[in-house]
Amino acid sequence: MTPERFFDLFTALEAGLGGTEVLFAGLGAERSDFVRLNQNRVRQAGSVDSAALSLTLIDGARQVEGSCQLGGDVTADLGRARALLGQLRQRIAHVPDDPYLHYSREPASSQQRIDADLPDAAEAIGTLTDLADGLDLVGIWAAGDVVDALASSVGHRHWHASRSFNLDWSCYVDRDKAVKASYSGFDWQPAQLRHKLERQRADLAVLSRPERRIEPGRYRAYLAPAALAELMDLLAWGGFGLRDHRTQQTPLLQLATGETQLSPLLTLFEEHKRGLAPGFTAEGFAKPAQVTLIEEGWYQDCLTDARSAREYDAAVNAAAEYPESLAMGPGDLATADALGQLDTGILIGNLWYCNWSDRNACRMTGMTRFGTFWVENGEPVAPLAVMRFDDSLYHLLGDRLQALTRERELLLSAETYDGRSTDSTLLPGALIGGIDLAL
Repeated sequence: MTPERFFDLFTALEAGLGGTEVLFAGLGAERSDFVRLNQNRVRQAGSVDSAALSLTLIDGARQVEGSCQLGGDVTADLGRARALLGQLRQRIAHVPDDPYLHYSREPASSQQRIDADLPDAAEAIGTLTDLADGLDLVGIWAAGDVVDALASSVGHRHWHASRSFNLDWSCYVDRDKAVKASYSGFDWQPAQLRHKLERQRADLAVLSRPERRIEPGRYRAYLAPAALAELMDLLAWGGFGLRDHRTQQTPLLQLATGETQLSPLLTLFEEHKRGLAPGFTAEGFAKPAQVTLIEEGWYQDCLTDARSAREYDAAVNAAAEYPESLAMGPGDLATADALGQLDTGILIGNLWYCNWSDRNACRMTGMTRFGTFWVENGEPVAPLAVMRFDDSLYHLLGDRLQALTRERELLLSAETYDGRSTDSTLLPGALIGGIDLAL
């Protein structure tokens, strides 16, 4: 699907509108390669070439939505779109007024393409399997183009295309003993992949040693970016949305009201300008380049979608009230020095099954699993038995946050449930003065 073909399809569809009808059309398309590996061998390989059209018909204060697949034939696709529009017309007479209906009434247009230097799937997988020779590697490769576009009878014409790759894998020693890693982005560099696999081999050597068991309690810890990402994913569940703040349902309520503060080292942004997600919303609003969520430990702005903006008389600054392109500001600790600064404690590579244990206190619980080691004198000496943590972010990112790394890791979402996700995070590692392990 090209911009011209999509906008021409909409122009033909728009010509059939009548009366006070307003029409918004969204396009979600991708052309991606997928390869699944097991025991460092290709087990499944394929590609996806799909395009879905979503229509929102508005008449007065009522709106209805629907979607259909597009096949690439201009005549057939226009027929499907017209049939869908006809179905929406039949439905709209039977729906009530929507009190929070809100869409941009200002015509606007944009075209953006985020390009990438991608190898073909065979080259990438050949490089991976060669570098991982002798390892029990399980993972998935996903790469290609993702398109989001918007057209409306108001006059919106937006096109956003991006190319990226995402390699997500684990290397196993035995049963559930494994080290997990990922490599994603826009510039394929085999040297970076080689470095990650060399690091994994070193970790696997430690993982092969007898397991260390420790008593529940508070321990110094270094959270790798992937572990920190799990905490940020859970915090996104109600942490930053305007509606959650206005209804006082946010787990960051004490921070938002000024009752408490996070560490001055902590600054969080929603970086629309950096991310893979489009710079416009489904209602036609343009996203600002950046939204400052937390600055030097103090809460700043909420993420506000179109419906909340209407309900609370605020400006739209996001497509949804959770981060799509979250970034944490860097610190001044070199990643290479992180374990030396930790000295004795826990290296946490990943966290799993995170959930709220006390939402009002911003208290989370979850499990350590892959790539968690006991560290002595700055060196990993043994794998750590699986432990459950239970602690508040007001401590982990507040009074116990001692340092953030200078280097940050770009983590692209591996979600593919409804097409390849465009969510991403850019995160440092975090040195924590103490994390509470419950059992």
